[in-house]
Amino acid sequence: MQRTALVVTVSDRSAAGERPDASGPIAVAALREAGWTCDEPVVVADGADSVEVALRDALAAGARLIVTTGGTGVSPRDATPEGTARVLTREIPGIGEELRRRGVLEKPAGMLTRGLAGVVDEDNALIVNLPGSTAAVRSGMPVILSVAGHVIDQLSGGDH
Repeated sequence: MQRTALVVTVSDRSAAGERPDASGPIAVAALREAGWTCDEPVVVADGADSVEVALRDALAAGARLIVTTGGTGVSPRDATPEGTARVLTREIPGIGEELRRRGVLEKPAGMLTRGLAGVVDEDNALIVNLPGSTAAVRSGMPVILSVAGHVIDQLSGGDH
């Protein structure tokens, strides 16, 4: 089975062309290196509505793994988890817990990320939110890749 992924970068500044997307390309490179088919990142502005639309568009296009970067903090415009929650069928808290655990090892502010992870049953898809920093993406992608294939196999009816 071909594994198709998509990366969504959530950033007001990158969406407005004021700053290049630094974290999305890192996630895309990790996915491709692991054998996933993955286009260039989609960049959207912060906000729950823009995140929800981007996720639903990615699912409609056939993405089975969607990784978001950015919008998981505590700033007023950080609403990636809220937009993601609108799309998820079931959360998988352990993924987010491990991402936060690793983030705290790098710097204490890592505990402030509110990122979610979970599945969309009807699309047999996994969605994971990463913080927007390049360090968080570099340390988070191995966590995601360690379980993504198994999750998608399970959603598709695979055996344990």
